[in-house]
Amino acid sequence: MTATDRSIELINIAAQAAADRLAHDIIAYDVSDVLSITDAFLLASAPNDRQVKSIVDEIEERLLKELGAKPVRREGDRDARWILLDYVDIVVHVQHNEERVFYALERLWKDCPEIALPEDAVKTKGKAEEHAKLNGGTEGERS
Repeated sequence: MTATDRSIELINIAAQAAADRLAHDIIAYDVSDVLSITDAFLLASAPNDRQVKSIVDEIEERLLKELGAKPVRREGDRDARWILLDYVDIVVHVQHNEERVFYALERLWKDCPEIALPEDAVKTKGKAEEHAKLNGGTEGERS
């Protein structure tokens, strides 16, 4: 089984929205072979809580505007360290860079195929590391 065309469309719009809000290290996995509850995961991160919220808000707005899609669940708003949007077909995880490193979701899903993303999203690879170097590696103290 592979992710449906609808799931791929949702992922691509969400990835572009995240890239437009300067998310870091955007990646998507087709998890349809290992999970029965969803087709795909989108992972993105940001260096501070405010940007995490901004990315999530943009993803939610774009998916509603372009595809009429609303999340069935949104979790993590209070602290904005890891916000999850569940669209049933896809699940979007936007994490603070520190949570992204700590939980390392990529390790869990590394055996699943990656989903091709828009060029702007692909260009975000390595941005978290680049940002940490520019800020002396102390993101948590600056957020």
